[in-house]
Amino acid sequence: MIDVPPRAITTTLAVLCALAMGVAIRRGATCTVAAVNELIDERKCGRLLAILLASALVLGGLFIARSFDALPSFPAGSPVTRATVWGGLILGLGASVNGACALGTIARIGAGQWSYVATPIGYYAGCHIAARGLTAAIRVPLHDSPVLHAPASIAVLLVAIAATLSACALRSRHAGSPSRLPDTDPAENNRASWLPHSATAAIGITFVLLFVLDGAWTYTDMLADLAQGGHAGATASRGLLLGALLLGAMSAGISRAMRGERAGGTRVTPSLLARCLSGGALMGWASLMIPGGNDSLVLVAMPLLRPYAWVAFAAMCFAIGIVSLSRRLLHARRQHETSERA
Repeated sequence: MIDVPPRAITTTLAVLCALAMGVAIRRGATCTVAAVNELIDERKCGRLLAILLASALVLGGLFIARSFDALPSFPAGSPVTRATVWGGLILGLGASVNGACALGTIARIGAGQWSYVATPIGYYAGCHIAARGLTAAIRVPLHDSPVLHAPASIAVLLVAIAATLSACALRSRHAGSPSRLPDTDPAENNRASWLPHSATAAIGITFVLLFVLDGAWTYTDMLADLAQGGHAGATASRGLLLGALLLGAMSAGISRAMRGERAGGTRVTPSLLARCLSGGALMGWASLMIPGGNDSLVLVAMPLLRPYAWVAFAAMCFAIGIVSLSRRLLHARRQHETSERA
């Protein structure tokens, strides 16, 4: 009989969770930039509520895991400072330049928008550069998360909050409206789309399982650790999870290719590559100021009820909204000038 090490079983289960998370991110087109743009353009908050639903589900999952004494150690916290606000604003600016947040980048790579492969590279570079400039500004971690000290009865309240957010997300979007990413084949979008609340619910559940199995893993934290000279062995094992995440995001395209169908994708252009590199670098720089990228905020720090995460996420959404409104006003002005010349 083959003796399988427990670590191998845990790693396999963690990889499967990352794979499932990648599928959910791609099929739900999960992205904070898209959520804010939906709020501005359509006066709907379905995507934004769906993102908050993921945080609520992770929080509920943490309470359940705690009741079974299955929680690993939590990442360190951080106080709310001016750097937190500025980091959130820069994070939103970087996401706007990039055209997608950290989770949205994975969705776009899965959709065949290969220019976005440059975003993680830029993110790493931004972390590497910022790590030198911000070394003297590293803050002392705060106390443990209040999640550890809250009564177990609060889980009932979390279920009610999650149910309310789900109902609001359902009402804010038409039942059959698919999640779309720009510059992709509409037919491909229709074949591989979930409603946002369904996708973020799957992301939240798989992340809790991944949290219990392998700790609080996000790919942006892995890139930040690597840029700051993290432990090579730990980074390599977490890199396996990143590979599984990308594989899950690209699973629909791989499946079509295996069936002999036309593979979708968009043309890589120098301008888009520059946008992705610079946007990723800005997000990486901001992640050390906060600390954490937007996926880390939504899936780790916000569910742990850490104030700095909520402040940074609000600042990020504000910055995305300002950039989005500025672009629309500039576009409207150009159209008006063109019509006057005609």
